[in-house]
Amino acid sequence: EQLQEDHLQHSNTTNSFNNLTNTMTNPQLEQALTRTDEFLAKYPSLFQYETLKVLEEKTGFNKVYFFVLFSILTGTTIYFIGGAKLVTDLVSFIYPAYASFKAIDSPDQNDDTQWLTYWVVFSFVTLMESVLSFVIQWIPFYFFIKVAFFVWLYHPHFLGAGLVYSQILRPHIVPYLKSFAEDGQTVQKKSQ
Repeated sequence: EQLQEDHLQHSNTTNSFNNLTNTMTNPQLEQALTRTDEFLAKYPSLFQYETLKVLEEKTGFNKVYFFVLFSILTGTTIYFIGGAKLVTDLVSFIYPAYASFKAIDSPDQNDDTQWLTYWVVFSFVTLMESVLSFVIQWIPFYFFIKVAFFVWLYHPHFLGAGLVYSQILRPHIVPYLKSFAEDGQTVQKKSQ
């Protein structure tokens, strides 16, 4: 009798869970799942799309959930292996390097300019981070701020690198570069 009662309770819990997941369909969640699935499908070898489809068929759960779970596990593992600095360095380097390689081979000059600008800003920030390392260690959540900043720099919706370059680097650094170039030409003329 106790066994039947436990089985009945388990069945009710399972049915409640299934009903809950069926009634929890949110149009925004469905749209996000669809968009993420379409993105994963664009790069099947990178995201192991066929493997995700097999997992979806075997379990009944959307393949995007497996992708998110794998991403979280990978990110956590990288974090525990190399710390926040490794995570931020990977975020600020891997996708921009990939996009830069694609830009080199594309006929469009705009993406070349975008990624060249990103790498100039990246180099400047990395140099400043190295010089000011004694200050950075006192900034709470610095590495989270850094990840958000670099994503903002290269994300196609924001393209913050162009803004940082035009508003900060260009007005303050380019005049010095021009004066160095003029001084170099003057020295070269005097030596001839």
